[in-house]
Amino acid sequence: MSIAKVIEVISESDTSWEDAAHNAVAEAGRTVKHIKSLYVKDMQAMVEDGKIVKYRLNANITFVIDHDM
Repeated sequence: MSIAKVIEVISESDTSWEDAAHNAVAEAGRTVKHIKSLYVKDMQAMVEDGKIVKYRLNANITFVIDHDM
């Protein structure tokens, strides 16, 4: 039987929300192993001079706890 844990992260990108999601998984993956899913809870864009300059998202990352520790 496996146990999953969920953490909440905030990520951003200059390009898109999809890129922000990729960044969230990549950064979390530097210290968290066995990531299984990303659930986007909220999206936000920062606007300057009528143009989007940053894409931000709040997300939950689910990972399985390693029992071999």
